[in-house]
Amino acid sequence: MALLTMNTESKFLRSNQAFTVILPDMPREDDPEEFYSQRRELPVVWLLHGTFGDHTDWVRKTNVERYAARKGVAVVMPSGLNSNYSNWSRFMLGYDMYDYLLHELMPLVYNWLPISSRREDNFLAGLSMGGRGTIKIAASNPERFAAAAVLSASPRDFSDLTPEFFRSGDVFAERLEGMVENAGGLEAFLASEENSWRVLDEQAGTGRLPRLLFASGADDDYVMTTLRPFRAHAEEIGLDATFSIRDGFTHEWDFWDLAIQEAFEFFGLPDIDIDMA
Repeated sequence: MALLTMNTESKFLRSNQAFTVILPDMPREDDPEEFYSQRRELPVVWLLHGTFGDHTDWVRKTNVERYAARKGVAVVMPSGLNSNYSNWSRFMLGYDMYDYLLHELMPLVYNWLPISSRREDNFLAGLSMGGRGTIKIAASNPERFAAAAVLSASPRDFSDLTPEFFRSGDVFAERLEGMVENAGGLEAFLASEENSWRVLDEQAGTGRLPRLLFASGADDDYVMTTLRPFRAHAEEIGLDATFSIRDGFTHEWDFWDLAIQEAFEFFGLPDIDIDMA
């Protein structure tokens, strides 16, 4: 595979931004001039990192490059700081990560690289914070993606949020409080794309959503605390989703290395005949 790191100035992030792209290599038997002169529109997986991570995480900590080679698929990995892939317009000069992904990075990639913009060729996945970003982006922009894989994350029911919750010591409470303030208050937060539980309620049964995979380690107590009630709720509202729970794993890279392979299979990406030696 070809591994690219691109640095560009971003309008929505008000700074230089780096992202990493995996592209299939030229088959060894092909003529380079002919191969590189052909316009290709490759299927693509948009792959999001977790908290404290960046665009290098997936390449450094899993074998995703090798798995992508088997499928002949491009992979695009942005950096999102600890933004939850949300817009933070009041952070310094502004850091609008949600808008950057949809309205800057995707157009850049579709027009500068041999990558397809067709819905049926676009897939979204992410782990932990990236999983929350994945379901938020996929649920609110279902026309863009054929399928999405939410790894070690789950939508949460925010309907009973109270001031007491924000003082509860919950590991997500402080971060969530900042997100609510950033959205302009609880009412605005609940009405926004941040509330993926509500968005999925509205979209379930419409036939518009991408195919959805939710995967977690069975011993990942924090994720399973929210994933169990969401799974029950998904059945109640008729949400077409697949749930994959693996025994013996918690919030860890060993699990995510397996989960991204499962995601590629769930996406329906076929194996290609390629010399991996």
